[in-house]
Amino acid sequence: MRILLTGSSGWLGSALAPRLRALGHEVIGLDPAPSVETQVIGSIADRDLIMRAVGDNRIEAIIHSGALHKPNIESRTNSDFVATNVQGTLNLLDAAVASGVQRFVFTSTTSLMISQAIRDGFKGGARKAAWLTEAMSPEPRNIYGVTKLSAEHLCRLYHLRHGLPVVVLRTARFFPEADDMAHAIEQSDANTKANELLFRRLTVEDAAEAHVLALEKAPQLGFDVFIVCAPTPFQPGDCDALIGDAPSVVGRYFPDFPALYAKKGWTMFSSIDRVYDASRARDRLGFVCKTSFIDVLAQLRAEEGAS
Repeated sequence: MRILLTGSSGWLGSALAPRLRALGHEVIGLDPAPSVETQVIGSIADRDLIMRAVGDNRIEAIIHSGALHKPNIESRTNSDFVATNVQGTLNLLDAAVASGVQRFVFTSTTSLMISQAIRDGFKGGARKAAWLTEAMSPEPRNIYGVTKLSAEHLCRLYHLRHGLPVVVLRTARFFPEADDMAHAIEQSDANTKANELLFRRLTVEDAAEAHVLALEKAPQLGFDVFIVCAPTPFQPGDCDALIGDAPSVVGRYFPDFPALYAKKGWTMFSSIDRVYDASRARDRLGFVCKTSFIDVLAQLRAEEGAS
């Protein structure tokens, strides 16, 4: 297929474009920043540019991963977020309909699922961890979440009105930057990210694979929304204990983790405040992340055996 990939110069785009090409697709990358994966330099907010890029390149599928993200809140205005995340998505959807694009994959975020009430609960001593699934009705707490949810609604509308097959992937954390979690300050970045694979993280390689599968399954699914995150070992019944004593819950599932962590000099979060449940992606999309907390422990065992 001839695929337009927005955000092609970003962390996900740089991992996804080579994977798509290896599968035999022709990828046209579009991004404001130049890179080896980007053939069209410009913003998705530029409607004329998008219409030309889709029409002139005879695009058959769009993977829309370009956006302003949460870290941009400090330096960009609300209007910037609306122009890029909402109007930019609308431009792509209009171009898709005008040019007969057959499938559309949208990179969304689990961040939009955390309302201010949930956030305040985390800060004020929530009594149990939040168990988060696609069935909840999001109430985003910031302009990033609001614009990403608005873009999701546009995707749904264009499926309903025009029959455009769209798959929305609410990806958990896969960025390479150091974590901003308050309780992770005393931990190394590797330690923090390892812990997060239990409940709120995936690798960029797994994120790319989820997009490849969503592209394949879009016509069959019609429209759907999926949380994409490493599979959690936890169950909803663990949520009370996860808030009060997360290490004990992790220890029930992985009895040797305390010794492995101690040898590495790592610690587990004392409290886990949310769990993203990716079981719907497993059941309906047929996708499960290859890398999970199990792999972290396997690596630690291998290091211990080699020492």
